[in-house]
Amino acid sequence: MATFERRTLRINGIDTVLLEGGSGPTLVFFHGAGTVTGFDFANAWTKKFRVLIPYHPGFGASADDPAVITDIHDYVLHYVELFDQLGLARFKLVGQSMGGYIATKFAIEHRGLVEKLALVAPIGVPTAEPTVNFLKTPPEQLPALLAFDPQTVIKHLPKGEPSAEFIAERLKEAATAERVLGGGTFDPRLPRHMHRLTMPTMLIWGNNDKLTPTAQHKAWMRALPRATIRLFDDAGHLVLDEAPAAVTAIGEFFGTR
Repeated sequence: MATFERRTLRINGIDTVLLEGGSGPTLVFFHGAGTVTGFDFANAWTKKFRVLIPYHPGFGASADDPAVITDIHDYVLHYVELFDQLGLARFKLVGQSMGGYIATKFAIEHRGLVEKLALVAPIGVPTAEPTVNFLKTPPEQLPALLAFDPQTVIKHLPKGEPSAEFIAERLKEAATAERVLGGGTFDPRLPRHMHRLTMPTMLIWGNNDKLTPTAQHKAWMRALPRATIRLFDDAGHLVLDEAPAAVTAIGEFFGTR
């Protein structure tokens, strides 16, 4: 990702790594419960936006503090401080999967900061079609769970025996996700407060999502007051990696008034 520069900010005692690239209006991306596939898709956004991708505490190169970061709401508070430090007054926000859960909670509580919101196969809302417990899925089954084409994930994995560092990184991220999610993938109270999401919102889903079944979008559409939905064929949970048109759709949505 040559387009992005790496910065480290100390946020409430936690060294938080931030990727930054491009120029223009600010677009913030909250990643999901794993970072192994990277963020190559976000390069396209840098042509129109200043793109900020923070690694959540306990993920990627960011440090962690298990005594401070104990649930999803702690990430909301973490990002309030990070955005204060960056001097951000208003921005466009994208959240994918668990990052969509964080983005939803953040936008409910701090909607004045969020100009527009895009949620990509988010978790967090109870639905009739349950999210697969990816934390209990054997590692060898994850590529097929996450992607329509498993090679989308496999190409990012080590060839041959993975290093101890790679294994430690995956275990760290899985442990962090389990801690902050508390073993669950939704908050039954969340839809009660989603009427506060009055900013224009776009939902993005792959039509072949096996982790968060595509039909979940119906529950989100019922709860969101100003939402549109875009579905993409030949794409699974990692729809931004598999469907470049989904990345373009978000950029176009954010580029309109």
